[in-house]
Amino acid sequence: MNATQTGLLAGLILGLAATQSFTAFLVTLAVGIIGLVVGRVLDGELDLGDVFGGKGRDK
Repeated sequence: MNATQTGLLAGLILGLAATQSFTAFLVTLAVGIIGLVVGRVLDGELDLGDVFGGKGRDK
């Protein structure tokens, strides 16, 4: 299991703490997506500089 899968799983498990309504479902989904993004960053599959406009900077 790589960091992407671990991040997604951790986010979903954390979101399960609030599983009593549709709002709780949305919170679980949001936390799962955050976990997925963190996992992809840790795996090196996603560069946040590209996502948030780091293209104009000189290296």
